[in-house]
Amino acid sequence: MLIDTYGRVATDLRVSLTDRCNLRCTYCMPEEGLQWLAKPDLLTDDEIVRLIDIAVRTLGIEEVRFTGGEPLLRPGLVGIVERVAALAPRPRMSLTTNGIGLVRTATALKAAGLDRVNVSLDTLRPDVFKTLTRRDRHQDVLDGLAAAREAGLTPVKVNSVLMPGLNDDEAPDLLAWAIEHDYELRFIEQMPLDAQHGWKREGMVTAGDILASLRTRFDLTPEGADARGSAPAERWLVDGGPHRVGVIASVTRPFCAACDRTRLTADGQIRTCLFATEETDLRAALRSGAPDEEIARVWKLAMWGKKAGAGLDDPSFVQPDRPMSAIGG
Repeated sequence: MLIDTYGRVATDLRVSLTDRCNLRCTYCMPEEGLQWLAKPDLLTDDEIVRLIDIAVRTLGIEEVRFTGGEPLLRPGLVGIVERVAALAPRPRMSLTTNGIGLVRTATALKAAGLDRVNVSLDTLRPDVFKTLTRRDRHQDVLDGLAAAREAGLTPVKVNSVLMPGLNDDEAPDLLAWAIEHDYELRFIEQMPLDAQHGWKREGMVTAGDILASLRTRFDLTPEGADARGSAPAERWLVDGGPHRVGVIASVTRPFCAACDRTRLTADGQIRTCLFATEETDLRAALRSGAPDEEIARVWKLAMWGKKAGAGLDDPSFVQPDRPMSAIGG
């Protein structure tokens, strides 16, 4: 069991498969990209599956989310999913993606055992998409979403970040579009995980702003804490249901007290939080020939030291050196 000193138990493992991405979202990385990890530094497919096996078999992990960078850029992704689906006990599996490669991979991922996907899409306007991502791939994302739905990777969740002066007026339009296409929309407050360290709290679009905008067109009924559990998103029924909309308010309404996540970076480091400034190296233990029991012990020690919260409200908060693309959102 992965438990910390505050009694929280981690059952959800986020696995970053690569630090690379084929978009350049303004809130994530600079236009020229980043210094990518060297291939020898990345975990191999076998190493990833072994660590997930240890987590599932001995540490109580019940759900695995594959992230990046952009996980669809990982050549061995379908094989990794297939091998994890064969583990006992079998974890629930999902994927967070920008959607660009889903047209060619959705069917294969479903056949391999993937349960569902989260797709990032911040705008319905192709010109705004190009400004936000610095790439002209808007239609590719829409096509990828449709492919995921048709392949049965449901519920298809759409993650949207609203940026002031760019797409902060789109919340009602995004929700109407998501309802029309049977996607579950979740808005995410912009977090201080950009490589440029340009994030400013006073300039962000808050959960309160988002909900106020949505209520100009929709009636929202909160699901409540019992329905939420340890999920990061607060959810509301839209116009009485059955459709829902979620808001992940990591900055203004942090949910650290209910956090049940542990994170594995693409180069084999354990992070106890997106905003952690310390990591624990599992890759070195793997490559030195450590048995599963030793790797599990190191992982447990890392989780035991998890802090109470992210500390975003603390004036002394220090932004992590790694951008979101390297951590796995």
